[in-house]
Amino acid sequence: MRLAVLGGGGFRVPLVYGALLRDTAKPRVEEIVLHDVSAERLEAVRHVLRSMAARHDDPPRVRVTTDLDTALRDADFVFSAIRVGGLAGRVADERVALELGVLGQETTGPGGIAYGLRTVPVAVRVAEQVAALAPEAWVINFTNPAGMITEAMRQVLGDRVIGICDSPIGLVRRAAAALGLDPARVSPGYVGLNHLGWLCGLTHQGEDALPRLLADDAALRQVEEARVLGADWVRALGAIPNEYLYYYYFTRESVAAVSGRTRGETLLRQQDDFYAAVRARPADALDSWERARRERDESYMAEARGVTAAGERDAADLEAGGYEGIALALMAALARGEPSTMILNVRNGGAVAGLPAEAVVEIPCAVGGGGVRPLATSPLPGRFLGLVQQVKAVEQTAIEAALTGSPRLAAAAFALHPLVDSVTVARDLLAGYRARIPELDTVFSRP
Repeated sequence: MRLAVLGGGGFRVPLVYGALLRDTAKPRVEEIVLHDVSAERLEAVRHVLRSMAARHDDPPRVRVTTDLDTALRDADFVFSAIRVGGLAGRVADERVALELGVLGQETTGPGGIAYGLRTVPVAVRVAEQVAALAPEAWVINFTNPAGMITEAMRQVLGDRVIGICDSPIGLVRRAAAALGLDPARVSPGYVGLNHLGWLCGLTHQGEDALPRLLADDAALRQVEEARVLGADWVRALGAIPNEYLYYYYFTRESVAAVSGRTRGETLLRQQDDFYAAVRARPADALDSWERARRERDESYMAEARGVTAAGERDAADLEAGGYEGIALALMAALARGEPSTMILNVRNGGAVAGLPAEAVVEIPCAVGGGGVRPLATSPLPGRFLGLVQQVKAVEQTAIEAALTGSPRLAAAAFALHPLVDSVTVARDLLAGYRARIPELDTVFSRP
């Protein structure tokens, strides 16, 4: 099989290649084609992959290209992990919001809207090229904000595009392990949107084990989400939220906690150092990447842990891997017909009551050779459903704004978000992002 990776010069691509190296079942990926707009970044990543491949007898072949058509032609699978505007865009996503006194975060709140506004038109053009050059390919979308981007690409590709995220499966794995259960033998009642969901049940051998977890102080301390949000608040909710809900439930603390460098500024420095190190010492590319990866992982959501009792990230979480394992499992289920149940970003249909049928939601799905089938979920209680409905309305407004080039709709998307407390601030956010991010301004400057 042939796999095309869009954003192939990205820092996390070696994680995907490492997962492919560990996969020995047939059929397997025999060729990976990396596409990126930066030839320099592609070359750096190729040096890392070359060192990884040298440790294996039959590694997948690697090609690199800056031509999108070349990358997509004859692909069986397409991994989309693009970052429109680069990390400099992410820094602006965070800083413009913070300067206006609201949350600055890559996928949540105004930063996520800004990221989506500039990414949706590019993602839709990619989808159109996939439809033309590789119409039988499955597109696995990593590009954030994953739910919004997957929903936009669905307008072209329908069920052939699936969004993934490692946050839900990480939560399920931690919750099961805290109770001494095998994560592969539990059925999670996880419902929501990307970066906005709750573990509302955890069925094991026909019984819901979640109440037992919520009642056990020692077990809850083993679940990072409960440490970050606090055991008392998790118990009050009666569910364990996705870690990104910290930004909704502790908004003031989140904004106040960002002092000095933002997460985007930290990653920009780390990655600039990494690519510079590879240019200087190509033979040490893998060592340079592994050092940078450890630093990146340890700083994940550090602003939340720094003002709570969460402490450092658990070593098992850092070693367990993330979205690359989910992507490989999804690809194996689709290509080899290996049945699996996975939490994915897919069309709602009627799975989640209270949301439009066309809305992309993040829920458990049955996956196999015939494709992906969303599983029915229990109705969300009002304290969760209202927030989900509001954020979904924001996502759909942002998609329409990006595809029509309407500044009025873009400002409305900001104003409708629950983390933006003023229409005036919403308009200032759009103006600030347009001034700081050329790729976003272009969306609204078309003739």
